Amino acid sequence: MNKAKKAKSGWVKTRKLFNDIHLWGGLISGIIVFVVCLTGTIYVYNTELREAALSSYYKVEKEGKKLPVDSLLSMVRPMISGKVTGIRIPFDETASYGVLYTKKKAGGEDGPSGIGSRDRERVAGEVVPKTSSTPAKAGSRGKGKDGEAHHQEGSASTGGEHKAPQGGGRRRSNQMMVNPYTGEALGDPAEEKTKTADFMQTMFGLHRWLLLNEIEGPIIEGIENRKLGSWITGTATLLFLLGVLTGLVIWFPNKIRSWKNGLKVKWSASWKRVNHDLHNTLGLYTWIFLFLMAVTGPFWSFEWYREGWQKAWGTHQSQQIEKGQKSEPLSRYTTGSSPMDIQETIAAVNVILPYDGDITINFPKDSVGTLSITKNRVGFFAPSASDKLVLDQYSGDVLEKDLFREKSIRNRIGSSIKALHIGDVYGPFTKLLYFISCLVATSLPVTGVLIWLNKMKKSRKEK
Repeated sequence: MNKAKKAKSGWVKTRKLFNDIHLWGGLISGIIVFVVCLTGTIYVYNTELREAALSSYYKVEKEGKKLPVDSLLSMVRPMISGKVTGIRIPFDETASYGVLYTKKKAGGEDGPSGIGSRDRERVAGEVVPKTSSTPAKAGSRGKGKDGEAHHQEGSASTGGEHKAPQGGGRRRSNQMMVNPYTGEALGDPAEEKTKTADFMQTMFGLHRWLLLNEIEGPIIEGIENRKLGSWITGTATLLFLLGVLTGLVIWFPNKIRSWKNGLKVKWSASWKRVNHDLHNTLGLYTWIFLFLMAVTGPFWSFEWYREGWQKAWGTHQSQQIEKGQKSEPLSRYTTGSSPMDIQETIAAVNVILPYDGDITINFPKDSVGTLSITKNRVGFFAPSASDKLVLDQYSGDVLEKDLFREKSIRNRIGSSIKALHIGDVYGPFTKLLYFISCLVATSLPVTGVLIWLNKMKKSRKEK
């Protein structure tokens, strides 16, 4: 009996310690967490809201058969002021195509070098490899709108952008939207300003920096306002993570028969009991999503956290350099070789990746360059991670492939940091779950403070 009493007494003390950590961590970070979670809830559907505001660019009427992609590109190319670098081909029959291009620099020069810049590397019909960086791979529709490491807003364009996961130097492409049935050029959505884009920009600024980046002049001498805001939100997120972990411990009841009470809301009880149940029950049901949001959030606030995460999951730059000590793949050019057209490229990709999905093709830079392909599955419960291919532009042979399903669990997690944070893991399904979970997270600081106030009132009455 004494052992049982000691065990119970020990659990009570442990539970009180976790409860105190949960309480004070929540009170300190409550307002910041409320703002971050509220803006995060809205930002879950950033891409969808932006495209809805510019639906005339992204949606078309289905009119018979689509034009051949090569013919379509020939029709649109004269309307584009810049160098065409690729094309995005959605699976959706009512979606417009996106022709990727880089605008001309001052003086009328295009961005990348032109055809034939590496012809000198050919010797007797063979290509002498040389060490270089891997060709840039385009993002897919709705992916990669963000210029900085997390999801810093860039242009209003959604999709077709070349960027490094941690804000590397890949070129950001514009895209001319095209009606695949008529060949009509619909325009570049990046040139269009909307109130929705401005609103989402504000939501992002609040979520990421509490809008401190909008203040001119440093608030604290020697610290950039953007960095200060990032540190504040990052610290609040760490406290929220602590609250999520301690909350799970606090939820566990002393007796097994009391579990049912922790799994439901007693709506017929007083408002105090309903508020308490909402805090406990909703927090439990969304726990795993709250944990994923909280554990990934500080990645974009603290260098030490980002470096630790990357090293833990094998995505640190030093680890990638060790893995990638190899020459850039090049197409085998021989005299008279004719590159594949776009339709042939699509057919080759669908043989290698035989599933329904959106395809983005980056064209070769020159006569020995390669085709860089990205394909994303479509569907309500489709994994959002891209499969990537590098093909010989003449034969269609696979020179490199990066298939998500073939990666280890460690590499999948390490390369999915942003998807895990914003819910873009299994398409619309996980986005909906994250949207609901974000709403719950927004309510937790409110219900938690009410619980604390009620306990304070009760304590005063007892005294």
